[in-house]
Amino acid sequence: MAEIIQIVSIERNKTRNLFLGILFDAIGMLSFTIPFLGEFSDVIWAPLAGFLMTWMYKGTIGKVGGVITFIEEILPFSDFIPTFTLTWIYKYLIKKQNAS
Repeated sequence: MAEIIQIVSIERNKTRNLFLGILFDAIGMLSFTIPFLGEFSDVIWAPLAGFLMTWMYKGTIGKVGGVITFIEEILPFSDFIPTFTLTWIYKYLIKKQNAS
């Protein structure tokens, strides 16, 4: 019974992280709606996005992802990279395949 509960919990986190990742990537891309001026919003969003990545993904994946997300968001004109979604793909698809 405990194994079933754990599997349900993992699936719930997987779905939550995908939804939040797409949402956070969309928020990060909003700065493109106001050319040049929108890039200044990244000063606020970059550290928040880095923190959110470490909150969503524990351990090494979260720490490395947080740093990469911060760098991607703080650099001008790189907001089109969906780092949250790419991290989800790595954790739940690529890493899972390598573990098998």
